[in-house]
Amino acid sequence: MADTVSIFVEKLSNLILQEAYLFGQVEGEVKLLRDELKWMRLFLDDADSQCLYNKRIKLWVEQIRNVTNDAEDVIDEFILDMDRRQLRLNTLKFLKCLPTCVGFIDKLPFIHDLDGRLKEINVRIERIMANRSKYGLEALLASSSSSTTDQVVEHKVKRGPDVEESDVVGIEDGAEVVKQMLMKGERQRAVVSIVGMGGLGKTTLAKKVYNHDDVKQHFDCCAWVYVSQEFRVKEILLGIAYSVMTLSDEEKKEVKEMGWAELGGKVCGYLKEKKYLVVMDDVWSSEVWSKLRSYLLEAKEGSKVFIITRNEEIALHAISQENIASTVLNSEDEIAEHANSQALIYRLRTMNEDEGWELLLKRTFGNRGTSSVLTSELEIVGKKIVAKCKGLPLAIVVVGGLLSTKEKTKSLWEKVLASIEWHLSQGPESCIGILALSYNDLPYYLKSCFLYFGIFPEDSEIKTSKLIQLWLAEGFIQRRGKEPFEDIAEDYLYELIHRSMIQVAKRKVDGRVKSCRIHDLLRDLAISEARDAGLFEVDEMIDVRFPTSIRRLSIHRHDLIQGNISQHLRNSHLRSLIFFTETLERKSWRFLQEHVKLLTVLDLGSTNEKFIIPEVIGELVHLKFLCIRGAERVILPFSIDRLVNLQSLDLGSFDAYIPHTIWKLQELRYLNCCYGEISSDQFIKSSKCVDGYLSIEKLTNLQALDLLPGSWLEGDGLGKLTQLKKLTLYGWLNPYMKEGFFECIANLTALRTLHLRNSRSFEKKTLLNRLISEVWKEKVVEERRLIPGLMSFSHHTNLYKVILSGMLELPEEIEFYPPNLLKLSLKDCKIRKDPMFILEKLPNLRVLRLLAYSYVGDKLTCSSSGFPQLQSLELNQLRILRELIIEEGAMPCLRTLEVLYCNEMKKLPRGLLQLKHLEKVEPKSMFDELIEQVEETVGEEE
Repeated sequence: MADTVSIFVEKLSNLILQEAYLFGQVEGEVKLLRDELKWMRLFLDDADSQCLYNKRIKLWVEQIRNVTNDAEDVIDEFILDMDRRQLRLNTLKFLKCLPTCVGFIDKLPFIHDLDGRLKEINVRIERIMANRSKYGLEALLASSSSSTTDQVVEHKVKRGPDVEESDVVGIEDGAEVVKQMLMKGERQRAVVSIVGMGGLGKTTLAKKVYNHDDVKQHFDCCAWVYVSQEFRVKEILLGIAYSVMTLSDEEKKEVKEMGWAELGGKVCGYLKEKKYLVVMDDVWSSEVWSKLRSYLLEAKEGSKVFIITRNEEIALHAISQENIASTVLNSEDEIAEHANSQALIYRLRTMNEDEGWELLLKRTFGNRGTSSVLTSELEIVGKKIVAKCKGLPLAIVVVGGLLSTKEKTKSLWEKVLASIEWHLSQGPESCIGILALSYNDLPYYLKSCFLYFGIFPEDSEIKTSKLIQLWLAEGFIQRRGKEPFEDIAEDYLYELIHRSMIQVAKRKVDGRVKSCRIHDLLRDLAISEARDAGLFEVDEMIDVRFPTSIRRLSIHRHDLIQGNISQHLRNSHLRSLIFFTETLERKSWRFLQEHVKLLTVLDLGSTNEKFIIPEVIGELVHLKFLCIRGAERVILPFSIDRLVNLQSLDLGSFDAYIPHTIWKLQELRYLNCCYGEISSDQFIKSSKCVDGYLSIEKLTNLQALDLLPGSWLEGDGLGKLTQLKKLTLYGWLNPYMKEGFFECIANLTALRTLHLRNSRSFEKKTLLNRLISEVWKEKVVEERRLIPGLMSFSHHTNLYKVILSGMLELPEEIEFYPPNLLKLSLKDCKIRKDPMFILEKLPNLRVLRLLAYSYVGDKLTCSSSGFPQLQSLELNQLRILRELIIEEGAMPCLRTLEVLYCNEMKKLPRGLLQLKHLEKVEPKSMFDELIEQVEETVGEEE
């Protein structure tokens, strides 16, 4: 609750500084409102944690929340009225010749209305604050405050993300049992299941087995897919296809566009000759297996389908469909007795006290020793805490994360113990109670950030970049001096990970979190707490017949859009509308225009057809986040220039038409429109657009830019975006590859990732390029080269990922390359000399991808001591390549080697066998042949 007030206080303070002229005579009332809310926020720091325990405090906090929301509505409605008024005055051009006083008179009714509403708000606040004494709340808050010994530090020390998987304890025996279930029994396809309640560690156990070297080597191919309650057969089949099949980008697009029956046939055809393992995690319905069974047919002997579920009935249903009696096994002896069974169930048990204690110590102290701090008193209390968790690993992990942030004193641990006992007394929701304990211990600035994970569908893999953009748009990120908002947001995420409330799904090559997920039970907690706090509602949890005055709505079901979405679009309080399904029908936009005027976040989901965003989008002047992903073409209206608060515009990776007035939106931080074409008006008025106010150089807040090349690249505007961290230019760059363009790239020293693709296939994609091509038709003989051209990256110390596609020559001077380059991808470069001679000298390079036509020679040599840090090497579609040589001492850290579609390369080098850390080689068949050849040679020598 405190964060809700903090967000509005900061918003109000910024308005007073930047838009003071709007408020005029009521500025005093606005400042009074801000000051009162600041006092309220201080009291809420203590009150928030007591809401769960005291109904009087809970009512008081609800009243503060309501008055804060009402105040925000009043201010935002006034700003909207002012915007409309200004638009009207601009339209009536003749009024510009009239005295200023006419405009002031026109403004008076709005000022008068705002004054009255603010006075009413301030009176309500005064009464709410008075209720503290009237109903004895001050004494309650004081007693709570005095017992709190650990305070939130305003400026926390930065720390990296915690380990994404907690140390597994006490499941070694279970892992061996399940491993044998998967590997023993050589009949055709069998079904294995793990069954247990949420939080027991089913997925953790399954991952331990799935990632075991013996399992990986036993099967020809493996796939792990998340299912969840709202499963879709096509999405599951896509997950299997992407995991087991090697697909080019074009093939992935083709597969994605298939119907699920056709896709299922393709998967079935691929797997029929394989010994495969398919894991289906978090299965909630027996329909999952019923619908997928026909595509996971009897295949090579020993294939397995591995089902992870809370509901044993689902496992039994899978068995009945196999027409085999159920066999429940809990030991290796029993497995040996039933090794020929095609359907096996493993029932996961809870932890015993010793295992629970070991896990608690690992989560509380990490890798640090415990001998100096773990007193006998702490051990007694700690073991009582473990006993209260009743053997539930999730509860122990979360409580351990909580204890890790506190001083190691008996009094604080007893306080945690007492709270756990209170929660465990609440019956069937005891685990949620333990999770709520960890939530209540969060500092105020993290609470909304954590709860926001509940808007995402169950089992979602959440992109960190999108999550941070949404947090920024919602105002959850509190200013911390001059530190960039994105860095603060990343700290918030790392703290949630450290507290074991969020899990890491994937990491970037530099170790930062690429995507994350939230456990089902924690998501349930987030949704429940968010409903109580009035933060958001998820469509799966509300009765669509009775819309409430909610401020944020997340839609996961398509049937809600087709049915009663209009009821919710009449809610004038709505601030965020997020679709995780197909988008709004065009007729529904009138409800946005008539009722939902104060939207801050609008994520329209995806559409399978051409989508023209209506002009009424310009009415949403408070909008900060706008996302729409179309399968064909998205067209933005010219009214987009009214969205002066817009921070993020995401049109995905499909065609998009963008008016050149987009350059007016100076608050933009993220412009993600991979094939976004800036309107041709800019070309016709090029001199004004480049030299005047309509130029990209005005977007100085941009953090990420992904856009189709166009005339906006003329001039030096791009080079002035000094905060830019990610740049993607994907198209026909030839007309713009001049000295000025390369100087602009050299000036972008804040870049972390750079993706340049110069492709002739885009030459006539746009009107602009059609016009340019006429001029260049006789002058351009061949495609221009990115290098030479690109200047030295020696000053780009943050640049860790580079993707270059197009003709180039690699400079031999190592000083040319970014000093901290970790990942390099090359494509269509047509390099003739062996690039390894240069690239192997890059000291920090960890991932190297040489893709289609990047190299047109027949031999690659990795010299001794070359590539000291390389972990992954991919050679893909190098059509002429015949030989890869790995000298002794080369690539000592290599873990993954992929040689794909290099048709002339018939065998792998023997030098691979010296690589001690090598975990994966594709194609596996070539690696097996290499081992056989070596073994035969050794045998002959003996």
